[in-house]
Amino acid sequence: MSIRAKFTRAKLLGTIAAASIATATSAFAQDVTLIMHHFLPPVANAHKVMLEPWAQKVMDDSDGRIDIQIYPAMSMGGKPGELYNQVRDGTADIVWTLLGYNPGVFPRTEVFELPTVHKGSATDTTIALNASMEMLGEDFKDIHVLFLHANDGNLIHSGNKEVTTFEDVAGMKLRTPSRTGAWLIEGMGAEPVSLPVPAVPEAMAKGVIDGAMTTYEIVPALKLQELDKYTAELPNGDRFGTAVFMVAMNKDVYEDLPDDLKAVIDANSRENVAAEIGAMWEGFEEAGIGALDGAGITRHVFSDEEAAKFNAVSEEVVARWVDEVSEKGIDGAALVEQARAAVAAAHGE
Repeated sequence: MSIRAKFTRAKLLGTIAAASIATATSAFAQDVTLIMHHFLPPVANAHKVMLEPWAQKVMDDSDGRIDIQIYPAMSMGGKPGELYNQVRDGTADIVWTLLGYNPGVFPRTEVFELPTVHKGSATDTTIALNASMEMLGEDFKDIHVLFLHANDGNLIHSGNKEVTTFEDVAGMKLRTPSRTGAWLIEGMGAEPVSLPVPAVPEAMAKGVIDGAMTTYEIVPALKLQELDKYTAELPNGDRFGTAVFMVAMNKDVYEDLPDDLKAVIDANSRENVAAEIGAMWEGFEEAGIGALDGAGITRHVFSDEEAAKFNAVSEEVVARWVDEVSEKGIDGAALVEQARAAVAAAHGE
């Protein structure tokens, strides 16, 4: 481990009250102790189904020489938007975070969030993301990516209005999942409202928003089955774009590992885990759908005719994104073409 990384960890462990004492004591039994930080509570699928088992697998594969200690719900301090800086600067060794929390930092990877690029499969997009690291590498030059993943994608949740046509969306106030999601909502004639996911239930209950663009996966955690009256989605499992997340490691900490422990990390990274992680996030949708169906919420699927209207707006969003990143010297059109090809290849096309 680097001197800087060791100092940062020692400083960190000294700030976590009683838990830090146990952490520091147990660390002597391992060659390497890695601190992982993320923004969701331990009851969340991301923590209990993805991150904990992943960490346990790494520890088992290292024969106990790697110890990974997970701090959920920003328990190490800071806000979710600071997680990238924490792993880059060494406050945490590993983080799980949403790329959208740091607008402009990952301009190339944002291509996979776009509607019509993401086709509604977390598995396909997650495989495509991890197969495209050479194309995306400049976005992550200051950190070491363990893996990227997507969720299954966004649909319309409505608390007060049934949406069965493109025109029905006009005038609604909808929580946007991202800046490109805001462009899409604007193109529908609705008003995007930027809110963190945990703020959605209160905003819907108070009528601050009419609904939200988000996933089925988040329904149980937010209890949207108690607030939704309707949902609306595109046909054939398609979605209104997605969000990209990453599990990333401090670059110096990774590079300072002995080769055999690097091999353990690598065996549990990127393309080696992409299909499993993607399928996991698709599976998370089932509980949300079940909760809505159990509450008697009306779930509408747009006709092909109506979907064509939404897709026309989606293509406008893609064109706007291409123009924007091209002004920064990035070949946006080539990125869209390559990302679509990677998603199609992951789907077996």
